[in-house]
Amino acid sequence: MKPETKFYGNVKKNIDQISWIRIENLAVPGTPDLLGYNNNGVFFTVELKYTKTNKITFSPHQIAFHVKHPENTFILVLDASCMIPKLYEGKKIRDLVACGLKLEPCSRGYDACGLTLESL
Repeated sequence: MKPETKFYGNVKKNIDQISWIRIENLAVPGTPDLLGYNNNGVFFTVELKYTKTNKITFSPHQIAFHVKHPENTFILVLDASCMIPKLYEGKKIRDLVACGLKLEPCSRGYDACGLTLESL
């Protein structure tokens, strides 16, 4: 099983207050991995990333998506060194590309990430 597939299973299990839809889209490159819907009736997208280093790799299409859609878009990165997910706002994607995991996330850990997404 690929690390991002396993990561998705953990997201679904640990952030269960959100209704998740996995997006498998080959027609529109750069589309995020997940569509979420919270109890406030808010839709948002989440790009899942797994990294063993400080660097996080994005395609040009993924960067363009988050630049064009800066609101209610997120990037959830699983840091393999500590297995703790870190949530970043999509509008910070350029900073995330430049700084990697040195960039301070808006939330850290499954519980905190779930609270952030539930509060939208």
